Amino acid sequence: MRYTITIFVFIQCISVFAQHSDSTYYINCTSTGTYNKTNINSSYLYNNLFKFSTKKKDVTLNSTNKWLYGEQNKELTNNDFSTSFDVDLRKTFPHFYYWGLLNYNSIYSLKINNQLQAGAGVAYNIVDKALLTINISDGILYDYSDLILANNTRDVYGTPRNSLRLFIKWVIKDRLTFSGNGFLQNSLQYKNDYIIRSDVSAALKLKKWLSLTAVFSYNKMSRTQTYNLLMTYGFIIENYF
Repeated sequence: MRYTITIFVFIQCISVFAQHSDSTYYINCTSTGTYNKTNINSSYLYNNLFKFSTKKKDVTLNSTNKWLYGEQNKELTNNDFSTSFDVDLRKTFPHFYYWGLLNYNSIYSLKINNQLQAGAGVAYNIVDKALLTINISDGILYDYSDLILANNTRDVYGTPRNSLRLFIKWVIKDRLTFSGNGFLQNSLQYKNDYIIRSDVSAALKLKKWLSLTAVFSYNKMSRTQTYNLLMTYGFIIENYF
């Protein structure tokens, strides 16, 4: 007897804005999961995220941790961990700010044993409205990586990269929100060495505290000749106070 069971769970367990003196604090905990089984195949994917932010008048600090784990037919497909810390400094012109980044990745699906990135740059809000934001940023970071290449040889190397990012967020009638975030990180030493990271999402607000959402993610590492593609959907539960 053939049967298929698919379970999607999307829980945003805490989404809080809290005001203390002149600072704003934000905590986000997100968990997603999928399970699929037939008489001959089975697959499992579990994804979670924790984010903390604090914002003052001119400075924003963000910390993000992600973990993705998956199996297919009892074989490991994903054991991907990322953690990052970044700071935005607004001290000059309107809609313009400086940024700094420290990022660590260990991504099984992209054959990244360890990757440490650190750098800084500038960003500008091309459109900066309540219902529409378009932001572009660029900067230089140094990438030190321990990789597994396509021929299963280990590659430990470092390279400076140019990091270009485009971010778009569009809110329609306070009910439907589209957002997209994409990175292109080209090596400044090696012509065919580049990294692509992108996320596109849509969220439909059902109630003040509840939204239905879908997220599409794509990541590619040219040096290891690997990529991953992920589609998740579910619910966002949020609370502001």
